[in-house]
Amino acid sequence: MADEAQSDDVAVRQARDHWNNVYHHKAENEVSWYEERPDLSLSLLRSAGIGLGAAVVDVGGGASALVDALIGAGQAHVTVLDLSTAALARARQRLSGASGVDWVVADVRAWTPARQFDAWHDRAAFHFLTEISDQNAYVAVLKSALSAGGVAVIGTFAPDGPEKCSGLPVARHDCTSLQRLLGPDFDLLGSISHEHHTPWGSVQRFQFSTFHWRSAL
Repeated sequence: MADEAQSDDVAVRQARDHWNNVYHHKAENEVSWYEERPDLSLSLLRSAGIGLGAAVVDVGGGASALVDALIGAGQAHVTVLDLSTAALARARQRLSGASGVDWVVADVRAWTPARQFDAWHDRAAFHFLTEISDQNAYVAVLKSALSAGGVAVIGTFAPDGPEKCSGLPVARHDCTSLQRLLGPDFDLLGSISHEHHTPWGSVQRFQFSTFHWRSAL
């Protein structure tokens, strides 16, 4: 298991403090992005050819149940990356003693992966990056993290989705805007619209896009 120290950047500290505060004061099923079963994420990963022997990184995974589902299915290696130590602590407690999991506390924009991955999964992290410089930094890390032929599954609020989440502004996307940001070395394998039902019954419109990374250069 691995932990990475945070930088002292003011924006990073503010974001870290925000998310730690959320997870200190709310239960897992009291946040809008909660889902009991990550069925869509699992389906998209499997449809993209990600088998149990693959290495998967869940970016912004926090306290999500995706790692539980992957490890429960026999996934060989899962890395969960999040800015919030409080969020990761909850997942680590649930999976205490589980093998094949690395827990990384880091800002994805400045993360230096210790290994490469066959699959990059991000449900509702990228849309919090509203500045083009932050989006470009994310893409640079994505490229360094994926092995040649790897896939990226990225889920964001759709163009008709919420404009804010957890009190923060978001950048809404469709597959075209994501393709433009990722660049020509990524091929779009598919895109799907998804209605997420929050624990209190409201609907948030998401879109999930799956990309194939053609170059390791």
